[in-house]
Amino acid sequence: MRLLHTMLRVGDLERSLRFYTEVLGMHLLRRRDYPEGRFTLAFVGYGEERDHTVIELTHNWDTDAYAIGGGYGHIAIGVDDIHATCAAIAGAGGRITRHPGPMKHGTTVIAFLEDPDGYKVELIQLAAPAAIPVAAAAP
Repeated sequence: MRLLHTMLRVGDLERSLRFYTEVLGMHLLRRRDYPEGRFTLAFVGYGEERDHTVIELTHNWDTDAYAIGGGYGHIAIGVDDIHATCAAIAGAGGRITRHPGPMKHGTTVIAFLEDPDGYKVELIQLAAPAAIPVAAAAP
């Protein structure tokens, strides 16, 4: 088994697509309108669906906004440089709601932002790759 996607209902699809592609740097992978059902599905992610988990943005044409339930947590994205990533996101108009710092009761460096519909997105500083010792040169 493999996790395929997470679905979010969004009130304004174009606004959400701008956020996920321009602010978070994802790619629009596919998009399809379903006129009979009055909804559009758009899939965004950092790689092709055959190899990566993606986000499905669902826009019901007759709904402008949704209440975010108390059970929803967040989407998590690993980043190499959390400070530079937050600066770039803020520069692109993203709303950082918790600036980078260690998580409560831990040492992992995290930050939070919100998408245009208020969904939380957590950024997690990826650990630096372990140093690989250089093999001694052969005689």
